[in-house]
Amino acid sequence: MSVKVIALIPARYASTRFPGKPLADLLGKPMIQHTYERVGRARGLTEVLVATDDVRIAEAVRGFGGQVVMTSADHLSGTDRIAEAVESLDADIIVNIQGDEPLITPEAVETVVQPLLDDSAIPMTTLAHRIHQLEDLLNPHMGKVVFDARGFALYFSRSPLPFPGEAPSDSSFLVDTPYYNTVGMYGYRRDFLLTFAALPPTPLEQTERLEQLRALEHGYRIKVMETNYAPLGVDIPEDLEKAVKRLKEETEA
Repeated sequence: MSVKVIALIPARYASTRFPGKPLADLLGKPMIQHTYERVGRARGLTEVLVATDDVRIAEAVRGFGGQVVMTSADHLSGTDRIAEAVESLDADIIVNIQGDEPLITPEAVETVVQPLLDDSAIPMTTLAHRIHQLEDLLNPHMGKVVFDARGFALYFSRSPLPFPGEAPSDSSFLVDTPYYNTVGMYGYRRDFLLTFAALPPTPLEQTERLEQLRALEHGYRIKVMETNYAPLGVDIPEDLEKAVKRLKEETEA
């Protein structure tokens, strides 16, 4: 029996720091289209859907031939949004991909799905990227993760993790000491996603403002897979310039 793997991209218009972000123009296309098309190139996906509460986003997605699931406007997180969408979908595995990752690679999507295909005991997966720059290690907007010898998450934080014994002055120590930042992509078994979304928020989750800590605090395991994909989330309008530069570099390569 074939496994149904659905990629869901939650997208909302009312972002505090960047209203209308999914529809921001990137080289002639709305940002959500870049994300959608790149995800769609991943092997093994049954469907790619955008989950949104906004008619403007829905019309834009349908305009470039994408599929949309309309959801409530009351959700506090992207996970809650995709959980509502999943209730009406026939799927085995769900991939949650942030709509503000216009440079996401198909390989990254395949990497987050593979452990769920290989091991039925794994309920949830995510990705981690090796940190090479001190500014990234110290950036609170970039989540950090440490994991055990089998690749299961021990903790997530916005602080440097693990904390270096002495405050580093440059990036040289990162050559020999592995530090990892999280990539905003998660794989779930469908039943676990619905269970996870129904769990009450937890103290560490609320302190760090990192939703994946809810799973750890409730005793669930998260498999962490290393990826070469260096995330470039577009959080504020100024980030668009970085995204345009990277997209042009890819085109010229």
